[in-house]
Amino acid sequence: MATDVVMPQMGESIAEGTIVRWIKKVGDSVDRDEPLFEISTDKVDAEIPAPVAGVITEIRAKEGETVPVNAVVAVIGPAGSAAVQPPQAQAPPPAPPAPPPAPQRTAQPSSPARQEERPPQHSEAPGTSATAAQAAPKSGNGDRSAEDVIRQRSSPLVRKIAKEHNVDIGQIRGTGIAGRVTKDDILAFLGPSQTPAPPAPSQASAPAAPSRSSTQGVASGVGQTGKTVPMSIMRKKIAEHMVMSRQTSAHVHSVFEVNFSKVARAREAKKNEYEHAGAKLTFLSFIIKAAVDALRAVPVVNASVDGESIVYHKDVNVGIAVALDWGLIVPVIKHADEKNLLGLSRAVSDLANRARSKQLKPDEVSGGTFTITNPGVFGALFGMPIINQPQVAILGIGAVEKRPVVVDDAIAIRHMAYLSLGYDHRIIDGAVADEFMSHIKRTLENWAID
Repeated sequence: MATDVVMPQMGESIAEGTIVRWIKKVGDSVDRDEPLFEISTDKVDAEIPAPVAGVITEIRAKEGETVPVNAVVAVIGPAGSAAVQPPQAQAPPPAPPAPPPAPQRTAQPSSPARQEERPPQHSEAPGTSATAAQAAPKSGNGDRSAEDVIRQRSSPLVRKIAKEHNVDIGQIRGTGIAGRVTKDDILAFLGPSQTPAPPAPSQASAPAAPSRSSTQGVASGVGQTGKTVPMSIMRKKIAEHMVMSRQTSAHVHSVFEVNFSKVARAREAKKNEYEHAGAKLTFLSFIIKAAVDALRAVPVVNASVDGESIVYHKDVNVGIAVALDWGLIVPVIKHADEKNLLGLSRAVSDLANRARSKQLKPDEVSGGTFTITNPGVFGALFGMPIINQPQVAILGIGAVEKRPVVVDDAIAIRHMAYLSLGYDHRIIDGAVADEFMSHIKRTLENWAID
C-alpha cells in the first residue's frame, strides 16, 4: 500500500515550507526515519525523515518549490514498487495529422492533372474559408499543415534558426511544455560548429548605453570570472529579519573590556572533569552563566516590545547564534537560569551540533528572550550585533586572548576580551545597559574556583 509523504508543520505559526534538496530520488529504497528531503521555513532548516520503509515511487514537488503544510510531496510504495515517471520525462504527444484540403470552388473546373500541378494556396477562389495551413506561406519543405503544427511547438526565433540552417523542426525532440522545441533544443541539434552567431549591430545605429545592472555585473566580474546565484531561503529570511530590526529598534552599543584571568584558571581546573561528563567547558559557558545572572538583576534587558507595551519575561531563554556553512541560526536554551555551568555547557554543545546537522525542532529556535553571539571565535576583537527582534538587547563576545595590561602600575599578561551590548534605546537607557554590563564584568572577573 502506498504512503503519501506530506509537508510537515514545523511549528504552530508555520503554513508552508520550501524544499531545499531531495536526498533520495524516484526508485530509491528508503528505511523508516531515514532522511528523505531537506526543507527551509521561517523558523528552521531541517531534514525530514521517511514515515515508512519502501521505495520512492513518485516525487511531486521540485527542489526550490514552496509547498503548503500537509500537501503531498512524494509517495512511498512497498518494496518492489514501480516508479511513476514524472510528467517532464514523458514523451511529447504526437503532432495531429494535417487537415484535408478544403473543397475546391471554382467557376471553371480544371482537369485533375492541372489541379495537382497548381500550388495549394492558389486553389481557392477569393472569399473561401481556407484552413490556417492553406492560408500560411509555403514552407521550405512544401508542407504548410505540418509547419502550422510546428509553430504551436516552437518560437519565431527557433523557426528562424531552422530556416537559416535548412532544418526540419519536426525532426527535433522538444523538451519544452507539450514537446515545444526550445532554442536550446535546436542549438543542441545543430551542434557547436553550426551554432548561429549573434547578429552584428547595425552601423546606422549607435550602441545602446549599458543598463545599471549590467554595468554593476561587469564591474564585479559577474559573467566574466564569477557567477550569479539566487539567495537561499535562509539568506532571504536573515536579510528580511535584520533589515526589519534596524528599521524597528533604535540601536546603541556599549563595549566593556573584561579580564578573564580567573575564568581561565577555573576552566583549566575543570575542563577534564567536564569532558568526562560529556560536555566541553568553553569561555562561552562562563559568559552565558554571567549573563543569566545579570538578566535576573536587570530584568528590563530580558524584556521585549509588544506595540506600545513592554513585556517583562518570567523565563530566561537565551539564544546562542550558531554559524553554519549556509547561514546563521539561533537555537534557544530554555530556562537557562535553572541550569548550572555544566548544564549550560551540555546545552550549548547539543544545540550547536544538532543545528549543524539540521536536527533542530521548531520550538528550539523560538521563544528566546535574549541572544548571545560570538564573533570572537573567528578572531574578531568585538562586534556590533543587530538585535534579534522582538528582543531588546544582544550580547557580542570578542576573542579571549592574552594581552599586556596595567596591573598595580605594572605591565602584566592577562586573558582579556571585549564584550559589547547592542540595545534598543527606546526601552533601555545607557545607564541601564552599563549596569547590566558591569554586572557581567564583576561576575567574570571575580569567578571563584569551586
